[in-house]
Amino acid sequence: MSDAVGDVVHMDRPMAAIGMRLVAGFLFGIMFAAIKLSGEHGVGLIEAMFYRNLIACPLVLCWVAARRGVGALRTQHIGRHVTRAGVGLFGMCFTFGSYRMLPLAEATTISFTVPIFATILAVVFLREQVRIHRWSAVLVGFVGVLLVTRPGSGSIPLLGALVALMSALMISVISLQLRQLGRTEAATTTTFYFSLFGTIALLPAMPFVFAPHDAGTWGIIIVIGIVGGLAQMAGSASLRLGAVSLVVAMDYAQLIWATLFGWLLFAQLPAPTTWTGAPLIIASGLYIAWREHKRKTAISGSLPKEGVL
Repeated sequence: MSDAVGDVVHMDRPMAAIGMRLVAGFLFGIMFAAIKLSGEHGVGLIEAMFYRNLIACPLVLCWVAARRGVGALRTQHIGRHVTRAGVGLFGMCFTFGSYRMLPLAEATTISFTVPIFATILAVVFLREQVRIHRWSAVLVGFVGVLLVTRPGSGSIPLLGALVALMSALMISVISLQLRQLGRTEAATTTTFYFSLFGTIALLPAMPFVFAPHDAGTWGIIIVIGIVGGLAQMAGSASLRLGAVSLVVAMDYAQLIWATLFGWLLFAQLPAPTTWTGAPLIIASGLYIAWREHKRKTAISGSLPKEGVL
């Protein structure tokens, strides 16, 4: 049987995809809490991004070397990895920023708008026809966003909310990239090249942003790198094992960890309006995923079976 993380999988395995995504969600919850902690300990945004990639790179390399040998990292799609790294770094900047600027639960809830943005991107770039059902779900999702962010109330920084929404937009783009790369590339390969190119891209900025830190802060930085690398491998593997619409739906479990870590580490609990808006955003995403599944099932059912022609 193919290894869920190491080997290229050529057919969907939905239950394995769901399990891998839930693991990734838990690990990302730890990483996001560490990112917020690092900001409170004086670690700059560029620093956090650089160390996240620098630490993850040898971690993934050792994993691949121990299991299959470094030759498994050979790729014929280096250009796609460069593009994915560029888009990924741009998205990472917004994601890290959102968790530094907002409470964990609110930042996580806003990240659930990924399916909403994926629907909009499908219309704009893929010219996909979206009917009233999915547009209604998009509208409901944005109502949920308004409830969570409460524009004009001053309870959540407007800039932080906008950064979180931009992060969700970039994640929707990255998810589509990972699904395409996963057809030919192992999750470890994708993670390694992202970490490698990310480290190289951020290295020139380090002399300008580097700052000394105490042992406790370095411990937080190491957690970001190790847990972030493991989370990315698990997340990439989930997108290779199952459809984007299926695995992204599992991300809603992250709200549990965000609420727990926010309470334990920062004494923050979600506002009442967050508990009202979050179900609307989650319901919107789940409905969009269900409609997408029905659409693909209808298309595949209308195609001739193999061997008919």
